[in-house]
Amino acid sequence: MLENAHGMGVNSVSWAPAGRGGGLYRKDGVAGQGAGLRRFVSGGSDCLVKIWDWNQDLKTYTATLTLSGHTDWVRDVSWSPSTLSLSYIASASQDKSVRIWTAPPIPPNQPPQSQTEQDWKCTVLGSKEFDAVVWRVSWSLSGNVLAVSGGDNKVSLWKEGTGEGGGWGVVKWVEE
Repeated sequence: MLENAHGMGVNSVSWAPAGRGGGLYRKDGVAGQGAGLRRFVSGGSDCLVKIWDWNQDLKTYTATLTLSGHTDWVRDVSWSPSTLSLSYIASASQDKSVRIWTAPPIPPNQPPQSQTEQDWKCTVLGSKEFDAVVWRVSWSLSGNVLAVSGGDNKVSLWKEGTGEGGGWGVVKWVEE
């Protein structure tokens, strides 16, 4: 058990993909080079997103990265299942925004702890799109579409490359 993972409580967790970017699996299911990461992300009432990595020496998970920027509780986090070119984490907050954090894959010869906060770039969704608390974020199975739901009873579907200047844009609003 991880105690005091976030100062005021943990609201959400999401596992990272098992393999590294470009990681291959053999036909028999045995992990090839670049596979085998054991990490997850958490979001808390302290307005932070934390990345946790398995520490073999301590036999537990330790917080190795803290991503800050939200100004209110982080209600949900979701790590994209895709490992092709970048790692994607989405975080939903009570501050009426969604942040998409991206980082290049960890090279096969490097430990996860070699990543730094500076490796993770942040894109903020929600300056005009969300007029209520954002409750949940969830990636499609292919990891290229992000579903977002909020307190306004709406669901929006987002995709990179469809927005202004090739950024993130809404491809569909679902509401009653």
